[in-house]
Amino acid sequence: MSKDTMIGVDLAKSVFQLHAASMTGQPKFRKKIPRSAFAAFMAAQPSAVIVMEACGSAHYWAREMIRLGHEVKLIAPHYVKPFVKRQKNDAADAEAIVIAAQRPEMRFVDPKSEEQQSRAILFRGRERLVHQRTELVNAVRAALYEYGHVVPQGINQLCRIADILDELNSDLPVLMREECRDLLAQIAEKTERINIRTKKIKALAAETDAAKRLQTIPGVGPLTALAVEAFAPSMESFRCGRDFAAWLGLVPRQFSSGGKERLGRISKAGQADIRRLLIIGAMSRLNWMGRRSIPENSWLADMLARKPRMLVAIALANKMARTIWALIKNGNEYRIPAQAAVA
Repeated sequence: MSKDTMIGVDLAKSVFQLHAASMTGQPKFRKKIPRSAFAAFMAAQPSAVIVMEACGSAHYWAREMIRLGHEVKLIAPHYVKPFVKRQKNDAADAEAIVIAAQRPEMRFVDPKSEEQQSRAILFRGRERLVHQRTELVNAVRAALYEYGHVVPQGINQLCRIADILDELNSDLPVLMREECRDLLAQIAEKTERINIRTKKIKALAAETDAAKRLQTIPGVGPLTALAVEAFAPSMESFRCGRDFAAWLGLVPRQFSSGGKERLGRISKAGQADIRRLLIIGAMSRLNWMGRRSIPENSWLADMLARKPRMLVAIALANKMARTIWALIKNGNEYRIPAQAAVA
């Protein structure tokens, strides 16, 4: 049954602003509703198209509205901003959401399931612990630097730091060494928590068939596979692998005008976590150990001979993104190009 009403919802912590209009844009009603009464109000409404910005709690409310029989569309906030008239307020935002959603060329965000959001929280929790551990390691290095001890960057330098603090004839003050040992204890605690979450991620990545197939791609591990499952939309929303790579921001940013094409650095649009992990995985294939697996006279070997390593890594990450799209869309497993050509 076709729906004749579109309701834009400006989400907030306490009060939601609603703007309802017909499919041709004629306003029907504007209403402010407390958060506690929103679900009951929408349950009493005829089936409609509900449009919200893809912000905090949007995926939860999207699932709730779908349960009530409504059709839900989520829009990225930066696509709504150009449609806000003059002054910004909740009513203007709700109206802009409806106007933006009625554009035929508008792109929407797929609502996430509860499992996707749970995996995203696990992934972000691990990333947060890694950042906190890095901060603690830098704090210890900074404290030692104040007393003339220069320690290189990297988590692998913790043993060297411990040796400096435990040196018998050390000129470091006792109080300073106590504080640094306390920081090392905090680092050890963070490392243990990171390892626990890493094991959870590996276990989750081994449960689904899609994640297993993704890990057959060189440079793609459990973290990348879980990030794709948690953050990437359905691959059916992309026409081809190039569109998925462009969504990740692994394509040059354009400054073209007047028929003259100007390409700059990568756009860095889309999902940053997947893009970062793909680039890290690509760099792992280009180090001294990973280069052994690169066939001679391949496109990757030829590019490495002509281009800077970081530029080659971006190109390889782009190809990895297109391969991910193909494997998920077609349900295939990765095959080495030489073996695929023979087959």
